[in-house]
Amino acid sequence: MILIAIVTGTLLAGIGSVWLAALLSFGVLARYTQHMLSLAAGALLATAFMHLLPEAFESQVGAHDLFVTLLIGLVFFFLLDKAELWHHGHEHHHAHEQHDHHDHHDHNHHEGHNAKAGTWAVLTGDSVHCFGDGVLIASAFMADIRLGVIASMAVLAHEVPHHMGDLMVLRSATSNRRAALIKVSLAGAVTALGGLVGFWLVEQLQDYLPYFLVVASSSFVYVALADLIPQLQKRLSARETAAQIGWLLVGIALVTWVSGLAHGH
Repeated sequence: MILIAIVTGTLLAGIGSVWLAALLSFGVLARYTQHMLSLAAGALLATAFMHLLPEAFESQVGAHDLFVTLLIGLVFFFLLDKAELWHHGHEHHHAHEQHDHHDHHDHNHHEGHNAKAGTWAVLTGDSVHCFGDGVLIASAFMADIRLGVIASMAVLAHEVPHHMGDLMVLRSATSNRRAALIKVSLAGAVTALGGLVGFWLVEQLQDYLPYFLVVASSSFVYVALADLIPQLQKRLSARETAAQIGWLLVGIALVTWVSGLAHGH
């Protein structure tokens, strides 16, 4: 039963987030992107502070060890971000060197080659990220079905803006929207593979479950505070600010509602 729930949750989070991202990127809902960012931030913070962390701290593991794990997780995700920024900066610098040393024909050839290489880099990185999401979702389901459901929803919510970026990168290399959607969907499906591996790991390492939950929390907190909320920190009108706060609260309320619904069942 737990395994079926993990597979279902990881597939919905992994592939569902891609399709929702495509709807926002290519469809008529593109203008609601800012609202989606606010909702995702609220859902992530609520999941971390109202559910995952309390569950972890109810275990026999000492609070000091869990806080150390939380700190290490936050620093780890910060370093991952720095590595990605350095990688993109290096590629950008290399592209300028290519422009300076080659004629127009050669430049176009290298530009096309780099674009294709970039899409594979994006898909590879996305697959690794989705695999990690699957492991975290599995660890939440192993602790409690309710936690698994809200963790799946939180992953779905926070992956939407990420997948929107992925789709835009792939669209820059090809005009085929369907091909871009299929490729990113396959990367999203890796979430289910992560869920299966996570199911095996958590079953073998039950004593480490609180640490898995804290690492999941650190991921959600970092994405919310370092990635999503900074995109919302811009000068807006009173009405736009109210809408932003409202959608943030909707994200928190949604997680709370789904938690109560899953618990009731």
